[in-house]
Amino acid sequence: MRQIVLDTETTGLNPRDGHRIIEVACIEMVNRRLTGHHLHKYINPEREIDEGAQAVHGISLEFLADKPKFADIADEFLEFINGGELIIHNAPFDLGFLNAELRRLDRVPVETICNGVTDTLKMAKEIHPGKRNSLDALCERYEIDNSSRTLHGALLDTELLAEVFLAMTRGQNTLMIEPDTAPRPQLGADGLVRQRQPLLVRRATAEELAEHERVLAAIDKESKGACLWLPKNDSAA
Repeated sequence: MRQIVLDTETTGLNPRDGHRIIEVACIEMVNRRLTGHHLHKYINPEREIDEGAQAVHGISLEFLADKPKFADIADEFLEFINGGELIIHNAPFDLGFLNAELRRLDRVPVETICNGVTDTLKMAKEIHPGKRNSLDALCERYEIDNSSRTLHGALLDTELLAEVFLAMTRGQNTLMIEPDTAPRPQLGADGLVRQRQPLLVRRATAEELAEHERVLAAIDKESKGACLWLPKNDSAA
């Protein structure tokens, strides 16, 4: 069973407005284990990047100036995903951008060459109705360390999503090759079992929350009220 965990970053929120892909990442799992085979590309979008989008992923047009165009990596990308089941968080968003890029090249849609698409956002909403199901929220729920995710990035997000997907579908919470063993109890000096200390939860400061709201407001303004990360939509990638 070959599965491809996929994520993209873009210049904006809607390909119908001419927005383009600037980063794509795919990592391969076979029989629910990472193979180490992955594809990761930064892409020159040949257009400006919306301020709100750049605030999310931190990728500038200057950084992308010498990167390949999508046409240059299309064959490699299609070969990588060919025949695999795609695992994507908020799949309509990424597929919309990928298929828009492929249409520009007169190529077939992604769905015609892959072996199905699993939308982990839809899956999470079915498993956890009424709860937040962004990637960060799912990492917290399944105790997956996402402390390095200060900005959205396609490669890191695919790695986190792979962990989340395994946790949601079989309760497996590690990608280690060796079989998991049951955790050993903590023993005191007297040899008696001690209760584990609770996990330390670090809450965002008031300043961090205010900055977060400012960024979301900027994205919402740029997208004319279509911000994906606001609670009213609950569809973070």
